[in-house]
Amino acid sequence: MSTKDEIVNRVYARALESDRDYHGCSQSVLDSIQKEFFIGNRKVLKSATVLSGGILRQGETCGAVIGALMALGLLVGREKIEDSKTYRDAKAPCLEVYNRIREELKRAFGFEGELKSTLCRDIQEKVYGRPFKMWDDADYQAFLDAGGHSEAGCPKVCAVAARVAAEKIFELAWTPSEMVP
Repeated sequence: MSTKDEIVNRVYARALESDRDYHGCSQSVLDSIQKEFFIGNRKVLKSATVLSGGILRQGETCGAVIGALMALGLLVGREKIEDSKTYRDAKAPCLEVYNRIREELKRAFGFEGELKSTLCRDIQEKVYGRPFKMWDDADYQAFLDAGGHSEAGCPKVCAVAARVAAEKIFELAWTPSEMVP
């Protein structure tokens, strides 16, 4: 059986490799967590297809953050719309993950000043020195030329988000013995 650190390290590595090789930040994060914790299914992964690049490459909320929150939601979220208590209770651990991702991105990349938000364009500004219009072919090429899918770029953002979510899953007392393939 794997230790917590081994699982967290695999989640980090898988998210980094997936975004580097296949792209799709939200799916890269979600898939790395699903595979290690045996949560959700392929339809959940499929639903994250359009969330990358800040939702349809529009620079909105970072897909890596969304993927991490979706994974956590698979564990703490409600299964029935009428379950208001679970809905309310799920917010605290998810807000912790959201805030930790912001802190860990700052630490991992050595950002100067605070990260304004988790908007894709704000994270790009910190990582690459400028945001990119991902829907524009020329600007998307500039993103790639700046190392957009290199291990020092967006794949690292994915890896950080996935690691933070995996660590929170363990904090919530989720153990490998509870995992069912």
